Amino acid sequence: MNHEIRVRVRFCETDMAGHVNNTSYFIYLEEARGKFFQEVIPEELNSAGQFILASTKCDFVSQAYFGQELIVSSWVSHIGNSSFYFTHRIEAADTGERIADSEAVVVHFNYEAQKSETIPQHLRDALESHLVQN
Repeated sequence: MNHEIRVRVRFCETDMAGHVNNTSYFIYLEEARGKFFQEVIPEELNSAGQFILASTKCDFVSQAYFGQELIVSSWVSHIGNSSFYFTHRIEAADTGERIADSEAVVVHFNYEAQKSETIPQHLRDALESHLVQN
């Protein structure tokens, strides 16, 4: 199941060419992951501080511009022992045009021990509810 957020492109997120600067997409993706954790992981599991971003990439397909509303769709595409993959798609809200595709690897992390840990079953269950096999 996809999780979606909407973002409106602010002027400060554009560059001299008039389109969204490449670094701004990573801000949109971070916001999408944060909202996913807030809305999908039950509050009593307190997901804050349990994950660390290990890797992220973004393929820019089309341009986006100031004032445009974008939809960022997110889903879990793979769950491993201690990590999982988010897949993201950014589209124009008005036309559905694909703007960007992204993937991020998130690790269940113990900050005190400074090492990855196995994803506990209760978190795995919450993640599996948004698992979409590509």
